[in-house]
Amino acid sequence: MADPTYTPPKVWSPDTVSGGRFASINRPTAGAREEKDLPQGEHPFQLHSLATPNGVKVTIMLEELLEKGHAGAEYDAYTINIGDGEQFTSGFVEINPNSKIPALVDRSGPEPFRVFESGAILVHLAEKFGEFLPSDPASRAEVMSWVFWQVGTGPFIGGGFGHFYAYAPEKYEYPINRYAMEAKRIFDVADKRLAETRYLGGEGYTIADMANWPWLAPFVAGQIYNDAKTFLAIDEYEHVARWAREIAARPAVKRGRIVNKTWGEDDEKLLERHSAADFEGKKLDWSF
Repeated sequence: MADPTYTPPKVWSPDTVSGGRFASINRPTAGAREEKDLPQGEHPFQLHSLATPNGVKVTIMLEELLEKGHAGAEYDAYTINIGDGEQFTSGFVEINPNSKIPALVDRSGPEPFRVFESGAILVHLAEKFGEFLPSDPASRAEVMSWVFWQVGTGPFIGGGFGHFYAYAPEKYEYPINRYAMEAKRIFDVADKRLAETRYLGGEGYTIADMANWPWLAPFVAGQIYNDAKTFLAIDEYEHVARWAREIAARPAVKRGRIVNKTWGEDDEKLLERHSAADFEGKKLDWSF
């Protein structure tokens, strides 16, 4: 039901208080709010992130590359706590002017450079190491289509459904219905595709799966946006469930999903990652 008391002004005021979970850090302006340098490790790749779905895409990719024996993919991962506004420090804004996680610094060549936006990072790493992205044009186009399908659908699932269903200070019928419908349509698209092929990009595991899995699997597991699994009847999507469980069993995925994780039990999270030894003693299995 719409709020009958609200009439939008002719010009929206930036002083408007939005409320909700992230009201204390949301502003309509870009740029740094605090002078603070980022930490740096010794490895070729420096990742500054958080284990949200967009962050997990990249840590899975890096762990998959290491699993395949690419020693050049070694990385240091530092947590950016977005709830505390760490994405607005000068050091982070320098590597991502959009102040969103994840952001990567590639120091493997003569000069370091930044890569931001999770989809761009996946493509960059796939091309750099020649892994998880087919070289023939038709197969490559299919994989890239599913990567950018996820980039386009993520805001509807997170900023749309997730926000209005779980985070908004008030519950209104219209936005919840609007984004619940879109979230279910997204799951139906994936389910129909996965009824035809083992993975989203085809018969091989690719960055298309790494991009989509961190968003879709938590719904299958019932571990995102409160009781969203029940509300959206996620059990209807049996092919997505098959795919989600198969990918969850991969050793690199087990490791990648806990990197930069700040919530949960101590043995199920890893605030920083600097070597494979950091996973010792951690609970990596995730069954659902």
